[in-house]
Amino acid sequence: MKINEYLPLRDIVFQTLRKAILNGELEPGERLMETQLGEKLGVSRTPIREAIRKLELEGLVIMVPRKGAQVAQFTGKDIQDVLEVRASLEALAAKLACKHMDERSFLKLQLIIAEYEYAAKEDDIEVMIQKDIEFHDTIAEASRNEKLVQLYNNMREQVQRYRITYLKNTEESSAVIAEHNAMLEALKNRDSELASQLATKHIETQCSSIMKFIQSKK
Repeated sequence: MKINEYLPLRDIVFQTLRKAILNGELEPGERLMETQLGEKLGVSRTPIREAIRKLELEGLVIMVPRKGAQVAQFTGKDIQDVLEVRASLEALAAKLACKHMDERSFLKLQLIIAEYEYAAKEDDIEVMIQKDIEFHDTIAEASRNEKLVQLYNNMREQVQRYRITYLKNTEESSAVIAEHNAMLEALKNRDSELASQLATKHIETQCSSIMKFIQSKK
């Protein structure tokens, strides 16, 4: 966890812990020990305690009797609810992007896929996550629908925890690459129906993979 030095201390601690949860550095079910976190961040227990309370209000932290604070677990309902909405947004974005994408956009997506593939070979999860974000953001922006982009951005952080779980635990990064390539091909061919279908299938595959991972941990 890295600390931002340009905010009030309580905000620094809150944002640092929040980012650590969203990025998977603090994993679902992990206990949040005030003393240990304070030592790690070089702060007293007071701002840690305040941050934990705010994170609880956001639903990222839960208080467990006799155990204290811990990172909120994923539930199957949470995942399905979020990814159902995301699938609809991705499908619409892909359909609209078919009308507006130009050669420069196609080259950008092609480069992102290549960078993702290289990161997968190097087992560089952080870069894989970033390139996955860039791929989907590029398509959303190409929709040229401001309301869609706004909704998509509002869901970014909710999706982030699930995306990280998926990319960290998927055994077939090649499947992600193949799905991205198929979507790119459909976009190039201006096949809006196919692009929409592939975008939906891509998110459904992600949802299925995350659900299997969660079941394996029970």
